[in-house]
Amino acid sequence: MTAPGQRGDPVRLVLVGAAGRMGRAVAEAAGGDTAFRIEAFVDQGAATGPGRWVPDAGEAIVAGSVVIEFSAPAASVRVAGLCAERGAALVSGTTGLTGEQEALVQAAASRTPVLRAANFSLGVVALRRAVAAALAALPGWDVEIVERHHRRKADSPSGTALALARQVLAARGWGEQALRHGRQGHLGPRPDAEVGVHALRGGGLVGDHTVVLAGPGEWLELRHVAQDRGAFAHGALAAARFVADAPAGFYTLEDVVTPPAG
Repeated sequence: MTAPGQRGDPVRLVLVGAAGRMGRAVAEAAGGDTAFRIEAFVDQGAATGPGRWVPDAGEAIVAGSVVIEFSAPAASVRVAGLCAERGAALVSGTTGLTGEQEALVQAAASRTPVLRAANFSLGVVALRRAVAAALAALPGWDVEIVERHHRRKADSPSGTALALARQVLAARGWGEQALRHGRQGHLGPRPDAEVGVHALRGGGLVGDHTVVLAGPGEWLELRHVAQDRGAFAHGALAAARFVADAPAGFYTLEDVVTPPAG
Protein backbone atom coordinates (compact mmCIF):
# COMPACT_ATOMS: atom_id res chain seq x y z
CA MET A 1 0.00 0.00 0.00
CA THR A 2 1.26 3.46 -0.85
CA ALA A 3 1.46 6.13 1.80
CA PRO A 4 -1.74 8.18 2.17
CA GLY A 5 -1.98 10.84 -0.51
CA GLN A 6 1.00 9.48 -2.54
CA ARG A 7 -0.80 7.57 -5.31
CA GLY A 8 -0.02 8.19 -8.98
CA ASP A 9 -3.47 7.58 -10.52
CA PRO A 10 -6.18 10.22 -10.22
CA VAL A 11 -8.42 9.95 -7.17
CA ARG A 12 -11.91 8.98 -8.32
CA LEU A 13 -14.42 11.30 -6.64
CA VAL A 14 -18.14 11.11 -5.97
CA LEU A 15 -19.52 14.48 -4.84
CA VAL A 16 -22.64 14.25 -2.65
CA GLY A 17 -24.50 17.53 -2.33
CA ALA A 18 -22.89 18.58 -5.58
CA ALA A 19 -25.31 21.45 -6.30
CA GLY A 20 -24.76 23.09 -2.91
CA ARG A 21 -22.32 25.89 -2.19
CA MET A 22 -19.56 23.59 -0.99
CA GLY A 23 -20.27 20.96 -3.62
CA ARG A 24 -19.81 23.54 -6.37
CA ALA A 25 -16.62 24.85 -4.76
CA VAL A 26 -15.12 21.34 -4.56
CA ALA A 27 -16.11 20.62 -8.16
CA GLU A 28 -14.44 23.80 -9.35
CA ALA A 29 -11.23 23.08 -7.42
CA ALA A 30 -11.08 19.44 -8.51
CA GLY A 31 -11.85 20.29 -12.12
CA GLY A 32 -8.58 22.16 -12.44
CA ASP A 33 -6.46 19.47 -10.76
CA THR A 34 -5.30 16.42 -12.70
CA ALA A 35 -4.88 14.51 -9.42
CA PHE A 36 -8.68 14.04 -9.38
CA ARG A 37 -11.39 12.70 -11.64
CA ILE A 38 -15.01 13.38 -10.73
CA GLU A 39 -17.02 10.26 -11.58
CA ALA A 40 -20.42 11.37 -10.36
CA PHE A 41 -22.29 14.38 -9.03
CA VAL A 42 -25.04 13.45 -6.58
CA ASP A 43 -27.87 15.86 -5.88
CA GLN A 44 -31.65 15.67 -5.84
CA GLY A 45 -31.90 18.99 -7.66
CA ALA A 46 -31.26 19.75 -11.29
CA ALA A 47 -27.78 19.40 -12.74
CA THR A 48 -25.78 22.62 -12.51
CA GLY A 49 -22.92 21.63 -14.81
CA PRO A 50 -21.49 18.97 -17.13
CA GLY A 51 -20.75 15.41 -16.06
CA ARG A 52 -22.76 12.50 -14.72
CA TRP A 53 -25.50 13.71 -12.35
CA VAL A 54 -27.61 11.25 -10.32
CA PRO A 55 -30.27 11.94 -7.67
CA ASP A 56 -29.24 9.20 -5.24
CA ALA A 57 -25.85 8.29 -3.75
CA GLY A 58 -26.66 4.60 -4.08
CA GLU A 59 -26.35 4.96 -7.85
CA ALA A 60 -22.82 6.36 -7.70
CA ILE A 61 -20.81 4.98 -4.75
CA VAL A 62 -18.55 2.09 -5.77
CA ALA A 63 -15.49 0.36 -4.34
CA GLY A 64 -12.28 2.35 -4.68
CA SER A 65 -13.94 5.75 -5.02
CA VAL A 66 -13.65 8.62 -2.54
CA VAL A 67 -16.93 10.23 -1.55
CA ILE A 68 -16.89 13.89 -0.55
CA GLU A 69 -20.19 14.83 1.04
CA PHE A 70 -21.53 18.20 2.10
CA SER A 71 -25.24 17.47 2.37
CA ALA A 72 -27.65 17.03 5.31
CA PRO A 73 -27.36 15.04 8.56
CA ALA A 74 -29.63 12.16 7.54
CA ALA A 75 -27.95 11.90 4.14
CA SER A 76 -24.54 11.94 5.81
CA VAL A 77 -25.47 8.87 7.88
CA ARG A 78 -26.80 7.00 4.84
CA VAL A 79 -23.74 7.82 2.73
CA ALA A 80 -21.42 6.60 5.50
CA GLY A 81 -23.27 3.28 5.56
CA LEU A 82 -23.03 2.92 1.78
CA CYS A 83 -19.30 3.66 1.85
CA ALA A 84 -18.76 0.99 4.51
CA GLU A 85 -20.80 -1.57 2.57
CA ARG A 86 -19.15 -0.93 -0.79
CA GLY A 87 -15.54 -0.14 0.13
CA ALA A 88 -15.47 3.57 -0.70
CA ALA A 89 -13.54 6.08 1.38
CA LEU A 90 -15.47 9.01 2.88
CA VAL A 91 -14.70 12.68 3.46
CA SER A 92 -17.64 14.11 5.39
CA GLY A 93 -18.20 17.81 6.04
CA THR A 94 -21.89 18.03 6.94
CA THR A 95 -22.54 19.90 10.20
CA GLY A 96 -25.51 19.87 12.55
CA LEU A 97 -25.47 16.11 13.23
CA THR A 98 -26.87 14.82 16.51
CA GLY A 99 -24.65 12.77 18.81
CA GLU A 100 -26.36 9.60 17.58
CA GLN A 101 -25.81 10.54 13.95
CA GLU A 102 -22.14 11.34 14.60
CA ALA A 103 -21.73 7.90 16.17
CA LEU A 104 -23.31 6.21 13.14
CA VAL A 105 -20.98 8.02 10.74
CA GLN A 106 -17.96 7.14 12.86
CA ALA A 107 -19.09 3.50 13.01
CA ALA A 108 -18.43 3.22 9.28
CA ALA A 109 -14.72 3.75 10.05
CA SER A 110 -14.45 0.16 11.27
CA ARG A 111 -14.76 -0.92 7.62
CA THR A 112 -13.46 2.00 5.53
CA PRO A 113 -11.46 5.22 5.99
CA VAL A 114 -13.69 8.07 7.21
CA LEU A 115 -12.48 11.64 7.66
CA ARG A 116 -14.85 14.06 9.41
CA ALA A 117 -14.34 17.78 9.87
CA ALA A 118 -16.61 20.68 10.73
CA ASN A 119 -14.28 23.01 8.84
CA PHE A 120 -11.89 22.01 6.06
CA SER A 121 -9.77 25.14 6.18
CA LEU A 122 -6.14 24.25 6.84
CA GLY A 123 -5.88 27.63 8.58
CA VAL A 124 -8.39 26.43 11.19
CA VAL A 125 -6.04 23.56 12.02
CA ALA A 126 -3.39 26.20 12.74
CA LEU A 127 -5.95 28.14 14.81
CA ARG A 128 -6.69 25.08 16.94
CA ARG A 129 -2.99 24.56 17.57
CA ALA A 130 -2.60 28.21 18.53
CA VAL A 131 -5.55 27.91 20.89
CA ALA A 132 -4.00 24.85 22.53
CA ALA A 133 -0.76 26.75 23.12
CA ALA A 134 -2.61 29.78 24.52
CA LEU A 135 -4.71 27.65 26.89
CA ALA A 136 -1.58 25.96 28.22
CA ALA A 137 0.16 29.30 28.77
CA LEU A 138 -2.87 31.08 30.27
CA PRO A 139 -4.67 28.52 32.45
CA GLY A 140 -6.73 30.98 34.49
CA TRP A 141 -8.03 33.20 31.70
CA ASP A 142 -11.67 33.41 30.61
CA VAL A 143 -12.50 32.11 27.12
CA GLU A 144 -15.23 33.35 24.76
CA ILE A 145 -15.82 32.29 21.15
CA VAL A 146 -17.52 34.45 18.53
CA GLU A 147 -18.45 33.11 15.10
CA ARG A 148 -19.87 34.98 12.10
CA HIS A 149 -21.51 33.38 9.06
CA HIS A 150 -23.83 34.19 6.16
CA ARG A 151 -27.53 34.67 6.77
CA ARG A 152 -28.48 31.34 5.12
CA LYS A 153 -26.43 29.07 7.39
CA ALA A 154 -28.85 26.55 8.93
CA ASP A 155 -27.09 25.44 12.12
CA SER A 156 -26.04 27.66 14.99
CA PRO A 157 -23.52 27.86 16.50
CA SER A 158 -21.24 26.60 13.76
CA GLY A 159 -19.64 23.19 13.97
CA THR A 160 -16.24 24.87 14.06
CA ALA A 161 -17.24 27.06 17.03
CA LEU A 162 -18.48 23.99 18.89
CA ALA A 163 -15.26 22.12 18.11
CA LEU A 164 -13.22 25.04 19.46
CA ALA A 165 -15.42 25.25 22.55
CA ARG A 166 -15.06 21.53 23.24
CA GLN A 167 -11.31 21.88 22.82
CA VAL A 168 -11.39 24.44 25.64
CA LEU A 169 -13.62 22.20 27.79
CA ALA A 170 -11.23 19.27 27.36
CA ALA A 171 -8.19 21.40 28.17
CA ARG A 172 -9.83 22.79 31.32
CA GLY A 173 -11.40 19.51 32.42
CA TRP A 174 -14.97 20.88 32.26
CA GLY A 175 -18.16 19.21 31.05
CA GLU A 176 -20.69 20.39 28.46
CA GLN A 177 -22.63 22.19 31.21
CA ALA A 178 -19.89 24.85 31.15
CA LEU A 179 -20.99 26.02 27.70
CA ARG A 180 -23.10 29.20 27.60
CA HIS A 181 -24.73 30.12 24.31
CA GLY A 182 -25.23 33.87 24.47
CA ARG A 183 -26.38 35.84 27.51
CA GLN A 184 -29.57 37.63 28.45
CA GLY A 185 -30.98 39.00 31.68
CA HIS A 186 -29.53 39.51 35.14
CA LEU A 187 -27.11 36.57 35.28
CA GLY A 188 -24.70 37.81 37.90
CA PRO A 189 -20.90 37.58 37.64
CA ARG A 190 -19.41 35.31 35.02
CA PRO A 191 -18.51 31.89 36.52
CA ASP A 192 -14.90 30.77 36.23
CA ALA A 193 -15.92 27.45 34.66
CA GLU A 194 -17.68 28.85 31.62
CA VAL A 195 -17.07 29.09 27.88
CA GLY A 196 -19.26 31.61 26.07
CA VAL A 197 -20.24 30.85 22.46
CA HIS A 198 -21.86 33.59 20.37
CA ALA A 199 -23.24 33.26 16.82
CA LEU A 200 -23.70 36.18 14.39
CA ARG A 201 -25.61 35.77 11.12
CA GLY A 202 -25.86 38.21 8.24
CA GLY A 203 -25.04 39.03 4.64
CA GLY A 204 -22.65 36.81 2.76
CA LEU A 205 -19.97 36.13 5.37
CA VAL A 206 -18.25 32.86 4.49
CA GLY A 207 -16.81 32.07 7.91
CA ASP A 208 -15.15 33.98 10.74
CA HIS A 209 -14.10 32.51 14.10
CA THR A 210 -12.51 34.40 16.99
CA VAL A 211 -11.31 32.87 20.25
CA VAL A 212 -10.95 35.51 22.96
CA LEU A 213 -8.88 34.86 26.09
CA ALA A 214 -9.32 37.49 28.78
CA GLY A 215 -7.07 37.90 31.80
CA PRO A 216 -6.36 40.57 34.40
CA GLY A 217 -5.80 43.81 32.50
CA GLU A 218 -5.29 42.24 29.05
CA TRP A 219 -6.97 40.35 26.22
CA LEU A 220 -5.71 37.97 23.54
CA GLU A 221 -7.67 37.29 20.36
CA LEU A 222 -6.96 34.44 17.93
CA ARG A 223 -8.95 34.80 14.72
CA HIS A 224 -9.42 32.96 11.44
CA VAL A 225 -11.34 34.45 8.51
CA ALA A 226 -12.34 32.45 5.45
CA GLN A 227 -12.71 34.82 2.51
CA ASP A 228 -13.79 32.25 -0.06
CA ARG A 229 -15.15 28.68 -0.01
CA GLY A 230 -12.21 27.69 -2.16
CA ALA A 231 -10.22 27.46 1.08
CA PHE A 232 -12.54 24.72 2.34
CA ALA A 233 -12.61 23.01 -1.06
CA HIS A 234 -8.83 22.66 -1.22
CA GLY A 235 -8.82 21.27 2.32
CA ALA A 236 -11.48 18.72 1.36
CA LEU A 237 -9.39 17.64 -1.65
CA ALA A 238 -6.31 17.28 0.56
CA ALA A 239 -8.44 15.05 2.79
CA ALA A 240 -9.57 13.03 -0.24
CA ARG A 241 -5.95 12.41 -1.25
CA PHE A 242 -5.24 11.21 2.28
CA VAL A 243 -8.12 8.75 2.65
CA ALA A 244 -7.68 7.38 -0.90
CA ASP A 245 -4.82 5.19 0.35
CA ALA A 246 -5.42 5.17 4.11
CA PRO A 247 -6.48 2.02 5.98
CA ALA A 248 -9.91 1.78 7.55
CA GLY A 249 -10.19 4.11 10.53
CA PHE A 250 -11.52 7.44 11.72
CA TYR A 251 -9.48 10.53 10.82
CA THR A 252 -9.61 14.31 11.19
CA LEU A 253 -7.94 17.11 9.27
CA GLU A 254 -5.16 17.03 11.88
CA ASP A 255 -4.08 13.71 10.34
CA VAL A 256 -3.71 15.37 6.93
CA VAL A 257 -1.66 18.36 8.04
CA THR A 258 2.03 17.77 8.75
CA PRO A 259 2.51 17.48 12.53
CA PRO A 260 4.27 20.40 14.20
CA ALA A 261 8.03 20.01 14.73
CA GLY A 262 9.02 18.56 18.11
